[in-house]
Amino acid sequence: MKQRTAKIKRTTKETDISVELNLDKSSKPEISTTIGFLDHMLELFASHAGIALKVKAKGDTHIDDHHLVEDAGITIGQALKTALGDKKGIARYGHFLLPMDESLSYTALDLSGRFYLSYEASILFQKTGFNYDLLEEFFYALASNAGITLHIKMIKGRNNHHIAESIFKSFGHSLRQAITLAKGKKTIPSTKGVL
Repeated sequence: MKQRTAKIKRTTKETDISVELNLDKSSKPEISTTIGFLDHMLELFASHAGIALKVKAKGDTHIDDHHLVEDAGITIGQALKTALGDKKGIARYGHFLLPMDESLSYTALDLSGRFYLSYEASILFQKTGFNYDLLEEFFYALASNAGITLHIKMIKGRNNHHIAESIFKSFGHSLRQAITLAKGKKTIPSTKGVL
């Protein structure tokens, strides 16, 4: 069986990002975005999704992290869409409820080819450092470029780092379910015959 892989490069006046993705191979993530917190979240996502992910990114973080975080989401989303191909035989749907200490997050997704994002995660406080509001921008960019219907809901939490970890891990597990190939099934999982 041909492995589902993608290599995407995105270069703008603001960012330079390359992504390599293999949905059928699990390996230690190789992430270098110049934003330590984003590196950590992407490592968690890839590990819990059971995929091979390499991301190398740099950008105008001397202004702020917005462009780099958003463009990373765009590029990873494009890589997911490319790697999924025609989506024959995939489970299509995934959902996962994930506790991370005091935090609890739920993610549900559909690899429908149609973009929708519902993101409900309250930032309880904001200190200096990573801007947690950018997480919604990341998931918006990823879901819109991959064509994913994505629902993310923080059920409870009081620590932003734990909330973010719970969301990225939950997303990883949900994606793992959705990309799973059913043995012997080679049809597109839709009554329309196309996704």
